[in-house]
Amino acid sequence: MRLIRCEYDGKVYHGRIEKDEVILFEYFPQIEMKDGQKRILLAEEKGRVPLSVVHLKAPCVPGKAVCVGLNYRDHAKEFGLAIPASPVLFIKPSTSLLDPDEKILYPSISSRVDYEAELVAVIGAKARNIEKKDALNYILGYTCGNDVTARDLQPKDGQWTVAKSFDTFMPLGPWIETELDPSNLRIQAILNGEVRQLSSTENLIFNVADLVAYVSQIMTLEPGDVIMTGTPSGVGPMQKGDRIAIEIQGIGRLENIVA
Repeated sequence: MRLIRCEYDGKVYHGRIEKDEVILFEYFPQIEMKDGQKRILLAEEKGRVPLSVVHLKAPCVPGKAVCVGLNYRDHAKEFGLAIPASPVLFIKPSTSLLDPDEKILYPSISSRVDYEAELVAVIGAKARNIEKKDALNYILGYTCGNDVTARDLQPKDGQWTVAKSFDTFMPLGPWIETELDPSNLRIQAILNGEVRQLSSTENLIFNVADLVAYVSQIMTLEPGDVIMTGTPSGVGPMQKGDRIAIEIQGIGRLENIVA
């Protein structure tokens, strides 16, 4: 099932794609656990319209985006950093959220802005102190993300807030795919039509279940929150006018232009 957030007739809706139609509803989907079974709850249907007439927005509005640094072995190696013993976490603010096809704005105080292709897990139920064996039950689905980074403002001491938090530095989309095994997905970043990052989620140091369980020991995850699971090797700079696309197998393609 593909879940979207979209604008139609001047109003923002959540929705479910069904062939060439969108079934509209008002509220973000939730996960219900009953008798050990995971079920996605959708709000009351508010109408059906052709997919072609809606404008896709970021598929959720996270209260917090928990991001993971150095979570692909090849990425740690390209920066000459040791493999971490536990997940390296940082937070992106909700104000960094960006819709598909919208513009990544180059900050005036930065001289190098990089792309980082990432698989993003979208939380669908409140998660606190959960075990790894139960972790995937709290995930609504997955989307594509770009952890845009002002690389020249990123110190090596791990304090990455400045480099990661500018407005427009968290493109997400185009939708949430709910029926997906995250363990071995091709992930790539394509800059102006040229593949710059190419890897698989099987190369994650800490997999999705590891991350959800670990983060839930630290902070409560709420529906709509996201975990950005890290980026593989091949990160690099973008220039004004560039088009950057993030493609993940089984999900789709997220595109933005740098401006």
